[in-house]
Amino acid sequence: MLGGSEIVQDSHDYEGHVISAVKQFASSINSKSKVVSDMSMLVHATNKLPLSGLDYWERLIRSEFYNALDTSTKANWKFWKKPSQILTWLDLISWDGYKREKTLRTLSGAAPNSFFFALAIRRLNDWVPQVREAAREKLPLIVDASDPTYVVDALCVTLSNWNSWGRIEQKDKDVLLEIISKEKIGNALKAKIISSTSGPMASLMAQVGRTPVLDDYLNEIAESAVQPSVRAKAFRSQFEKRMVWLEGRKFEWTDIRYCEGRVKPIIGERDISVCVDFNELLEKSSTDTSSIVKRVAAEMLIRELENMGEKGVQLANLFASDKSSAVAERGRFALKKLEESQV
Repeated sequence: MLGGSEIVQDSHDYEGHVISAVKQFASSINSKSKVVSDMSMLVHATNKLPLSGLDYWERLIRSEFYNALDTSTKANWKFWKKPSQILTWLDLISWDGYKREKTLRTLSGAAPNSFFFALAIRRLNDWVPQVREAAREKLPLIVDASDPTYVVDALCVTLSNWNSWGRIEQKDKDVLLEIISKEKIGNALKAKIISSTSGPMASLMAQVGRTPVLDDYLNEIAESAVQPSVRAKAFRSQFEKRMVWLEGRKFEWTDIRYCEGRVKPIIGERDISVCVDFNELLEKSSTDTSSIVKRVAAEMLIRELENMGEKGVQLANLFASDKSSAVAERGRFALKKLEESQV
């Protein structure tokens, strides 16, 4: 196992690779050659960058790129030759809002990787309205040409954080929801949600639930998702026949005299149609290997206990004997209600 100093060293080495690639790309833009070298080195260096650290990487790469570009321009400058104004994917993070807007309107073709597509999505939260407008127009076109896995990787990070974006408007969110609703993106999202062993996949599924793109796959997700929290969310959505997500948070005063208050979550929801029978759902969820899922099953049993008959007694006993205290407590509560109803 790596020690702390080795992990730090690896991080520094990786940062060094990114900086080196950025400088090499900047140099190629201002080279005397009429042919600008491709972005392969830069794409390779950013392929595995953690998208959760986009703020840091964007600041670092912007600083290194424009410093290197400025240095290279001065070194090759001739008074009779105006420096070229080639726009690249890195100009999406330019200090200049006009350049960010022009870059978005100029871009064509596929995103090179998840990192660069994430940079494009972040322009929906840009502080310049014209940049946000350009992002709304161009993102769907870039998506159509891009690898769905690149799009989904960037969406996973975006949907987990967009409630904290201060400048994004509903029409910007609508663009992302339009992207999510595309069939190839929906299929890739489903595969990601089912197969991921880590990450906030349950909250991601909730945000995707703003659209009906996963409605027909909820039963498959409930049965096959690796993460128990995802399976529990899929079962609950089918039991309740609705998708629920966090819209955001707002502060409300509890006692203004003492300047006391709390942050209250704002919840959104959408009704869905469910083809699976309630008893079938209950049977599947009650035999799941995770106590997280079985807690949902026990809760639903309690809600419908009066209509369950002998099957309700069997399931209540099953839950009451579960090794999870939370599941067993619900099972005992169900048995108590059954006893009271027979008195």
